[in-house]
Amino acid sequence: MSETVQANQQTGQPVVYWGTGRRKTAVARVRLLPGTGRIVVNGRPFENYFPLEALRVHALQALVTTGLKDKFDVRVNVQGGGVSGQAGAIRLGIARALLKMDPNLRPVLRAEGLLTRDSREKERKKYGQPGARKRFQFSKR
Repeated sequence: MSETVQANQQTGQPVVYWGTGRRKTAVARVRLLPGTGRIVVNGRPFENYFPLEALRVHALQALVTTGLKDKFDVRVNVQGGGVSGQAGAIRLGIARALLKMDPNLRPVLRAEGLLTRDSREKERKKYGQPGARKRFQFSKR
């Protein structure tokens, strides 16, 4: 990590770590910058974007687990899906960005399951049925 910081101090560029996370149909592009813990999602403050405490805790689990919540500013661009899918996408994006910053965090993140992409997607509706699994009412006679 120190080599990256020194190289960037010579060029005068801020150190930025990128991570991409996906969940259901949501895609989050996450940037980690050294800072004080400010989090911005799509140009809005984190608390305004996710009013539910459970979603905020879920999205920030990687930063809290590693103890780096107050050492980085997080900028997120997230598209698609609903609020739960977006929170999951942000969670994976942050974990991947932290891994790029410090590969030694892999065992900690892996133990919490933060590096695993949740592959569950919506099952498609089949013809001859009202939904993916539901059948029309069966009548014997």
